[in-house]
Parts: sequence; C-alpha cells; structure tokens
Amino acid sequence: MAPTNEWLSQWEQQRDRLKCSVDLNDYFNLSEIAGKQLAVLDIGPTSIPTGQILVRDPLCYLGDIEEQPYFQTAPVGTYSTEVCVVRPDEDGDCARYAAVRLRFSDVPAIRFEEALIGHEDILGMADEEFFGFNVDAGLACICDKQAHQAFCDFASRWHQEHPNGNLYDDYFAALFAKSFHENPQYQRNGGDWLNWTIPDTDYHIPMLQSGFGDGAYPVYWGYDQDGEICQMVVQFIHIQLAYT
Repeated sequence: MAPTNEWLSQWEQQRDRLKCSVDLNDYFNLSEIAGKQLAVLDIGPTSIPTGQILVRDPLCYLGDIEEQPYFQTAPVGTYSTEVCVVRPDEDGDCARYAAVRLRFSDVPAIRFEEALIGHEDILGMADEEFFGFNVDAGLACICDKQAHQAFCDFASRWHQEHPNGNLYDDYFAALFAKSFHENPQYQRNGGDWLNWTIPDTDYHIPMLQSGFGDGAYPVYWGYDQDGEICQMVVQFIHIQLAYT
C-alpha cells in the first residue's frame, strides 16, 4: 500500500530525526571500533529484481505474503552482501555480525536515514527511537519483493509436502551446517550465514545471524551527495554502545 500524501508530508518534515546516530561507513572501513577488532565478510550475492526491498526474519515473518516492502526503492541488480563482523577475542565471545550492507553503486554514502514502509507513526516517535524490524528466530535477511513472493510459494509447497515438518530443523539447518563446513571463518558449528538460492529460481537470499539474537533492529538507506540511494545497511549492533 502506497503511503498517503499526509504521511509523506510528515516524513519530509521529520527526516532529520530518522538519521542514523553513527557513520555506518566506519563499520566497513575501520579495522577497530570501541576496542573491538572488525572484519568484513562477503557472503555472496543478493538478488534485487524489482528494487522493492524487505528486511525480515526469514523464519518468522518472510513467509507472510502480506509483508510490505519499504516505500523507497533501490536500483535493480545483483549485489554483494557485505557483513561487518566483530571478531572473537580472548573473552570467549563468538564472532558477532554488527551490520550487513548492500552497495548499489561505488559512490560513497554521506548520510544514513531509516528505511520506512510508509505507515509508521513518525510524529509519535520518541527521541533515539527507531522503527526497524523484529527478529524472533535469531536470523535476518534482505529480500526483494519478487523473491519474497517466490519464498512464500516455496514455503507453502514445502509445508504441504511436509505437514508435520519444521522448516528450519528439517530443511535449513543442514544448509547452514554445510555453509559452516565450506566457509568456517566467523561462523559457529551450526552455521551463522547461508546464501540460499530459492529452488526453481535464480533468486539469492542470504540469511545471517542477527547480532545478539532476537530483538528489533533498524534498517538504513545510504544517500550520496546528490541525494540518491546508494546503499542499504542493517545495523544489528551499535558497536560503541555495546562494547563501551
């Protein structure tokens, strides 16, 4: 559903409040923030055939065809999926994924602003609050609307063929474990990321662990100096706040 003219007017007036409080370029350009060593991991392509994007927990919410994409669109194409990793240290913590990024062009982003669907209560938003998306299975993915339709079709067929099955335990778990064995760096034994191709399609949907697990996380568009969208970044961990 397209946003109303009234909502768009509120959005234009309140855009300064939707800016990210940190420069998300640092997550992918710096080797250390707040005493934590960082790395950038490429987990393969993300397919964006229409430019209409959703960010969802793939196990809990992506299977609902009523889920709506962000009202702004990205350039169509296939893009590398870059993950900012907080590297494990002697404290014993595992690698944590602090952010995931798609770059739609090589032009640098000079501003990051929260991506919205078009029905959020912007005027009721408190300071330092964000809208974001919910995670209830510890996973997140960036998904084009056309790929979302294909995912819903796949999930519906799978559940018809496996009426008593669990989509993660009986299907995805083995694929995540295979991802770990093939790419063990910055993954736990069961697998922390998977670049999945929807069966009978060419659509890639990378799935990955969401920072510290379940919760709500913000999604940001990156804008270049001409005001054009050049990136999307999902922030799982506010590194400065979490580690100082």
